Amino acid sequence: MQLAKWAHGLAESLLADALPRRWAHSQQVYAQALALAPMLGEDAELLAAAAIAHDVGYAQDAVDTGQHMIDGARYLRDVIGADPRLCSIVAFHTSSSWEASELGLADALAEFGPAEPELVDAITYCDLTSSPVGDLVDPAERLSEVLERYGPEHVVFRAVSAARPELMARVERVRRRAEMAAVVKLS
Repeated sequence: MQLAKWAHGLAESLLADALPRRWAHSQQVYAQALALAPMLGEDAELLAAAAIAHDVGYAQDAVDTGQHMIDGARYLRDVIGADPRLCSIVAFHTSSSWEASELGLADALAEFGPAEPELVDAITYCDLTSSPVGDLVDPAERLSEVLERYGPEHVVFRAVSAARPELMARVERVRRRAEMAAVVKLS
């Protein structure tokens, strides 16, 4: 768990004091990633590292484009020199593709591609099952909360509205994979 421990320390240093709610959320996303470890095999630690660091793009030191997924990935890549796969998961988490399109940042997002679908599904699941204050939450409720918080004029509202069917499909794919992994483990 060397990579995850490193990412935890980095995210804590960037978020804990300056953005405590974001830090609480990130810790729950991390806990959810740890719970998925049995189905991820050798990628479990990579997902755990991405989970705890997924929102570092909100930190003042990381802000560049204003799209936190790209900003976090760029910070991890350019300032820290992080693993490219870690940067990619951070860049593509949740509704990033839709938001990048809305903002004209598709080329910036492409710097981190191609995305790894199973890991993007997993980070999205972890993000959408974690509330803004670090509680477990139903993904549909989480998406409704995001829409309510941002309102129809905001880019996040438009991106999440467009992405919602795919985001829920990602959650469902992860749930099915976790169920299959549990069945295999019991066999």
